[in-house]
Amino acid sequence: MKIALLGYGRMGKTIEQIALQRGHQIVTKAMDDNYDISDADVAIDFSIPSAAFKNISNCFNKNVPVISGTTGWLEDYDKAVALCEEKKGAFIYASNFSLGVNIFFELNSYLAKMMNTLKDYKVSMEEIHHTQKLDAPSGTAITLADAIIKEHDGYTSWDLDPKTEAALPITAKRIKDVPGTHSISYKSDVDTIDITHTAHSRQGFALGAVVAAEWLHGKTGVFTMKDVLNIS
Repeated sequence: MKIALLGYGRMGKTIEQIALQRGHQIVTKAMDDNYDISDADVAIDFSIPSAAFKNISNCFNKNVPVISGTTGWLEDYDKAVALCEEKKGAFIYASNFSLGVNIFFELNSYLAKMMNTLKDYKVSMEEIHHTQKLDAPSGTAITLADAIIKEHDGYTSWDLDPKTEAALPITAKRIKDVPGTHSISYKSDVDTIDITHTAHSRQGFALGAVVAAEWLHGKTGVFTMKDVLNIS
């Protein structure tokens, strides 16, 4: 495939390495608004929150399938979906493309469902990322929190500084050279249940994005990593 990289920071460079290893060609490396995707079979967007919706819209308008892993722009997600459907485009957004993290998402939902009736357990979350990460909490943490809220009657929202017990507390830490760690704890007076996903490098995120791009090529519609991984 011919791939356009929209955003060529550390993640973009890692995606480039993996894409080339898997036999693909990089036709665009965009660092700003001045880029051409006319030759691309698919675009992979790992840009910045302020540029993501414009990048994604440009792909739909140019009939280029697009994968987006940029977080912090989701106030425009519904508009992106509507434009994709209008233009009969192809789109996958994921807060985290790591194959392992997407399995972790499923474990998180299942555990929240099991713990729903056990009211003595209080839930909390901690996420740790590198100091260059612009948003907090991470998109991955928000996805995890939203799943807990959906499956657990005890929580109606999440917050970095919760004022009520109905708000799931998230602690966001920024530490140099940490690719990403997400931990969820269910704590009672008698014990604690923890689940954790720890990324050792950016390779997992980049590989998942390339796998998703390979899967999306030739399709039409709005999809998720559940579709890519065939998780029911």
